[in-house]
Amino acid sequence: MTEKTFSITRVYADAEGESHFDQLELPLVDAGAIGRMAEAEAANSVIFRENDSNYDYDWHRAPQRQYIILLDGEIEIEVGDGERRRFRGGDVLLVEDTVGKGHRTRTVDKRPRRSIFVTLE
Repeated sequence: MTEKTFSITRVYADAEGESHFDQLELPLVDAGAIGRMAEAEAANSVIFRENDSNYDYDWHRAPQRQYIILLDGEIEIEVGDGERRRFRGGDVLLVEDTVGKGHRTRTVDKRPRRSIFVTLE
């Protein structure tokens, strides 16, 4: 039987402070009638957020380790090594680039975007 996983894109800074993308695959275990679940992870807070349709935030670091759960809209993130990726509603990111240059984020579909931030310990 194939192991089920939940895919999360990670944004992190290397030892020199350069940000990069990585892909995490969280193992999911059978939880019976309620489906499959990843192991619980402690969190500090949950923040609901909405951005305007013209959102274009220049280079910045994540203020703390946090998950970003995109509810709708489409964004492009550029990391320090020059790679760019697009994300849309349903995607989950783990941002950990709390040092170095950080990353850029901009809306690409010209619509307001809603997301949830889950700050981690």
